[in-house]
Amino acid sequence: MADLDDNRRQAFVIGYPIGHSRSPLIHRYWLSQAGLEGGYDPVQVSPEELPSFVAALKDGSSGLVGGNVTIPHKEAVLALVDQVDDIARQIGAANTLWLEDGRLMATNTDSHGFAANLDDHAPGWDTGKTAVILGAGGASRAVIHAVLSRGFQAVHIVNRTVERAEALAGKFGPRVAAHGMDRLSGLLRGADLFVNTTSLGMEGGKAPAIDFTVMADNALVTDIVYIPLETPILAMARSQGLRTVDGLGMLLHQAVPGFAKWFGLTPEVTPELRRLIVADMEAHA
Repeated sequence: MADLDDNRRQAFVIGYPIGHSRSPLIHRYWLSQAGLEGGYDPVQVSPEELPSFVAALKDGSSGLVGGNVTIPHKEAVLALVDQVDDIARQIGAANTLWLEDGRLMATNTDSHGFAANLDDHAPGWDTGKTAVILGAGGASRAVIHAVLSRGFQAVHIVNRTVERAEALAGKFGPRVAAHGMDRLSGLLRGADLFVNTTSLGMEGGKAPAIDFTVMADNALVTDIVYIPLETPILAMARSQGLRTVDGLGMLLHQAVPGFAKWFGLTPEVTPELRRLIVADMEAHA
């Protein structure tokens, strides 16, 4: 990593396309708050350009100290870095890169972001034992990692395509099981945590009716989608009297470890930062 006395360090977020990313808003806010002159910029990198971008990062010719990786590079970048930590290896994707002692390191902070968001808005959520996760896509892997790391004893993946859920469950061991959508209502009975990782109900679509009232006392329902802040699934759960947490905090908290790696300071996720991102979301709605 660059000398911590050098406040002109430059970081990045790469993706293809990259215009959608709100990471620059988050990191530039923290840079401003800390009085640092460093930078954080979006860089559009096609899949074909990824190897040369990473090579320039590794040999120092890019002048960058690290950055974030988003779609579609989060899996491909694993084969290009010098060292992948256990978290990124278990999740099967990386979203954060940094230089350390001349080596390019990779981790995944989505698991941290998911857990930290719930710590912030629903303290004690991790005293539960049973979690139901809707969806078996890439995003669900970080959620599974987080709940297992926090001690959940049973994690049920529910997905339209059972085979995809089974393939995912197989990567995480005996505490994780796969099910079809027809099992959802039964699995919710007595469950402590429900997480939606799908796009159900987004873009005007309707979410299926779900009876959350059968969940355990003080159960929690959360959604990793944050546009809109209250998704149809969260609205449904809230109307039934359940505690809910939106997904925006996951985005904010997952950014913390990377900023600390690149700029040498651990930033805070504040109400002001949340308001800044919400205002940007509303401006682009």
